[in-house]
Amino acid sequence: MSTYILNIETATTNCSVSLAKDGKTIVLKEDNDQGYSHAERLHVYIDAVLKEANISSTKLSAIAVSKGPGSYTGLRIGVSAAKGLCFALNKPLLSVSTLEALACQVDISDGVIVPMLDARRMEVYSAVFDSNINQIRATQAQILEGASFTDYLEKGKVYFVGNGVEKTKGIIIHENAVFMDDRLPSANEMGALSYRKYKISDTEDVAYFEPYYLKDFVALKPKKS
Repeated sequence: MSTYILNIETATTNCSVSLAKDGKTIVLKEDNDQGYSHAERLHVYIDAVLKEANISSTKLSAIAVSKGPGSYTGLRIGVSAAKGLCFALNKPLLSVSTLEALACQVDISDGVIVPMLDARRMEVYSAVFDSNINQIRATQAQILEGASFTDYLEKGKVYFVGNGVEKTKGIIIHENAVFMDDRLPSANEMGALSYRKYKISDTEDVAYFEPYYLKDFVALKPKKS
């Protein structure tokens, strides 16, 4: 019997939903709206993906959600939607590392991959993966400096990917630095990762699961008129 997993990615401005069959994406619906319209579009995209695949929601094997790090609001919307579906359909919940899925967009034979997401000012959320997508440095919230990632850059190519790349370009100057522009986390790469977790029953507690924020949420003070 085929395994169908619905994948939800809302960690950045990209509102992304995919349906994967046995780990391979068969339908993808996404839109990178700078206005963060996830609340309005996410359920529309979920319905559209299932309709295009001609699959009833009851036929889903599990629901997978990108767990972060990323936008506080975006993550909350995605996780809330995923939990709601799991409760309504009595399906297991799977969580996928946002940075791991982002790293999967880079296909290399050597060197390392640094997926990075903008965390305001000169800070990024980042991790380091080898060419086989094995994580070799833990996820961190780090302040970018000229010497950041020097240990990796001195050994070979370092591929930077994600919306933290734009501000990294002007700080890290090295011949081994490769900057991959205009890449955001997508549900497209989640399929293989969520399927792997499903096969070993690596599921989350639907009632208590929380996104991986990495930093405490700090509300911005409204500007005085």
